[in-house]
Formats: sequence, structure tokens, C-alpha cells
Amino acid sequence: MTFVHRISVLALTAVLGVVALASGQAVNDLPNPYTTHQDHFTLPDGRTWGSTSAVDIAPDGTSIWVGERCGTNSCAGSDLDPVLQFDAEGNVVTSFGAGMLLFPHGIHVDGDGNVWITDAQGPREDAPETAGLGHRVIKFSPTGEVLLELGEAGVAGDGSDHLLNTPCDVITGADGSIYVADGHGGQGANATPDTVARIVKYDAEGNYLSHWGGWGSEPGQFRTPHGLAWDSRGRLFVADRGNVRIQIFDTEGNFQDEWKQFSRLSGIFITADDMLYGADSESSETSNPGGWRRGIRVGSAATGEVMYFIPDPAAEPGGTTAAEGVAVDANGNIFGAEVGPSQLVRYTR
Repeated sequence: MTFVHRISVLALTAVLGVVALASGQAVNDLPNPYTTHQDHFTLPDGRTWGSTSAVDIAPDGTSIWVGERCGTNSCAGSDLDPVLQFDAEGNVVTSFGAGMLLFPHGIHVDGDGNVWITDAQGPREDAPETAGLGHRVIKFSPTGEVLLELGEAGVAGDGSDHLLNTPCDVITGADGSIYVADGHGGQGANATPDTVARIVKYDAEGNYLSHWGGWGSEPGQFRTPHGLAWDSRGRLFVADRGNVRIQIFDTEGNFQDEWKQFSRLSGIFITADDMLYGADSESSETSNPGGWRRGIRVGSAATGEVMYFIPDPAAEPGGTTAAEGVAVDANGNIFGAEVGPSQLVRYTR
């Protein structure tokens, strides 16, 4: 490619990103500079991948932590460890959490290497093995010691206090405060204004401080707040999946902005240099009309420009496909945690 041609391509990409930012118009033909590796990770002998939406990077910048649903789409009744750490070569180096989680959904690795997991289901009367589990966030040490629990195991909150109800994701702030994206049912056909859909804030010791949101589509409301990420300015980005947008807040929950150009995000990850990686695992003409394709969109958390797109390889996807969770290591490798295909995929540039 000549220098002039390359500049022209980059200019066109920028224009397309700005058009998408202004109008929400679907842009699926952005460059894809990434190579897909579906067989990078090796599980212990006899174990196969189940659904996973939870992936994050350890403080060393290269180790990968995953929350995996015990070979199926639930850990109910399983004796497998759902929380696994992989080295850069894709080998398991530690695992823990057997019997403690029903539906590992969101994951956050804090600056001390502690691993936070959200359990986004609760007990069912027809499944006695689920009793006393779910509806909580567990903070583990890197070796699997339980350090803190948010919510109450097996007890569904109503969105008014510290109790949680199918929490989707968790993240810690610069001062140690904890933020939980609470409520997985807001995008469903049966959702009502009473459906839990909020961000809950706790102090570093796990004491409830406040919450904001509520079910709906106005600024500051949510229909399944599914993923959380910070940018370099300390703004909290929320993947408001049911409303097909990102919402941006300050640390006290004051609304700052909303973006639609990254599509219908399930997962979101922002690097230290403000590159935003958004995983769309559910777009369809029903859930996100206008021709949006599923996949991972890469752009700027500073400007909102979308630069690259890794498309879902499924020509006619159904259900949930492509990455639902996304993380990026210090070398720029992208990791996509996939629920429907039940795999963890590595993308290199």
C-alpha cells in the first residue's frame, strides 16, 4: 500500500467513525487488522470449555483470568473450578471456586491481583443444587481465598439497598470503591419498571454507599447494565446492552454522555491509552435494527471514533454468538470470551 493510499484509507475510516458517532448508523466495513486463534488455550485433561463471558488480565499484563461455566452454561451441581488463570502461552496455572458459583458472569482483576466474580443467577425451586447460591459478588485472593462478599448468597435484592439481583459486572475505582452493574433481566420481554437495573456503589470494605439508575431508556436508566470500564479520565463506561448504547458517568453517578456507535455491547474494556474494545454478541434485526453485525469494535474512549471491527464469523448468527466478554493484554492481544460457541478466542495483530 502506498503512503498516499494508506492516508486515504485512514481518513475514510475516521469519517465513517464520525458518521456512526453522529447518527448511530451501522458501520460494519471497518478494517480488521487482527488474526484469530481459536486453539490458544489448553484446559486440563478431560475438561471441555463451557460458556464464558468473563475474562480479564492480571497486573503482570500477560496472565489471563477467566470465569467459565463448568463445561456447560451453569456450574450448578458441578465440582469443577469455574475460576481459572492462564499464562501467556495458554496453560492453566491455578483454579478455584468449585461449589461456590452458579453462573459466573463478570470478572474484574484489581491492582493487587485479587479476582472479583459476579454470580448472575439465583436459586430455583426445581433445582435443589442451586439453593444458597447466586445473587452476589465474591472477591478472591489470587490463590482463591474469599476476601469479601457483596450481596447475600441466594437472596435476590429488590434494587433498594445493598442486596444484589443477578449482578452482571463489577469494577473497583482508584480510591478502592466498588461498583456493581446490578440486574441481568432488564432487556427481557417481561421486564417492568420494577426490574432491577442499576449501578451500586460500595466502599472498599464492602459497605453500601449508594446506587443510581432504574429500569428504562432515559439518560441514567438501564435495560441490563452488562459491562463496566474506566477511561483515563476516571469516567465510568457502562455497556447498557438492552438500550443499545454506552452510558458514561462520573464516580458519583452523574450522567455525562451516551454513545451508540459501538453497537449493542455485552462487554467493554478500555486500556490505559484509552483504546476501547467493545464486544457485541447479540445484535440482530430484532434487538438492534439497522444492519449492525456482531463482533468486536475497537476505537477511542477519548473521542468516540470507531476504527476497527473483528466480525462474528457466523454468517447468520442466532442466539448468542461472538465474544460477550473482552479483555486486552499489555501486548495488545485481544481475548474474546464466548457464551454460545463456548470458547475463549485470542486475536493478535
